[in-house]
Amino acid sequence: MPIRSSARALRYNKAGDGMTAIARLMTRIRLRCLAYAAVLFKRTPEAIGVYRQLITLAPHDAVARAALGNLYAESDDLTAAVREFEQLVEIDPLAADAWFNLGFLHDKREELGAAERCFRKAVELKPSLDRAWYGLGLVLIRDGRLDAAIDAFNRNIKLQPFSPYGYYQLGMTYHHLGRSSDAWKVYERLAEFEPKFSATLKRDLQRTAPRAVARQRDEGSVSKEVTTVEAV
Repeated sequence: MPIRSSARALRYNKAGDGMTAIARLMTRIRLRCLAYAAVLFKRTPEAIGVYRQLITLAPHDAVARAALGNLYAESDDLTAAVREFEQLVEIDPLAADAWFNLGFLHDKREELGAAERCFRKAVELKPSLDRAWYGLGLVLIRDGRLDAAIDAFNRNIKLQPFSPYGYYQLGMTYHHLGRSSDAWKVYERLAEFEPKFSATLKRDLQRTAPRAVARQRDEGSVSKEVTTVEAV
């Protein structure tokens, strides 16, 4: 039996002055419960509809906007997701997680400049946000700025010393810069706690030729075709 959001949820009082404070609060609670239930039962379109009602009632509800943005992203409606997170950072410009999510969405849309700005804003607001450093590193790789990517990945592994993804990216970036010794040091550190992932890094270090970085720099660019591993 489908969950239904009653039309009464947005009904105004008889005085015509808008909803009373108590009525508005109770309606928000009702809508939030309906949205949670729809998400729980994987009724995504229904959940989106309820969250949109909730935001109509309370446009500055940051929690509802974040939830709606995530639902749009899960539905691959990246344009709508970006819109919600852009509005969210306007409501709360100090929300580092919202800036990270916005950066992630811009990255998926191949908007590297916007993604970099958002990731940098996220780490400016919250330097301990390890996934934002990782996301920034991936964007910098794709933009050909490998030296800057190394700094981002080093910040990531400092915050997450046992997460293999940052180590893999750091090792491969060193490799593509021709810094073989540094790349193998990263491999040795990774092998201490993640044998399977380190085996992948070892294989890729052995089979992938380093980029001709010096020549590419002379030509004004660095190759953007650097092997990446998706974050989880």
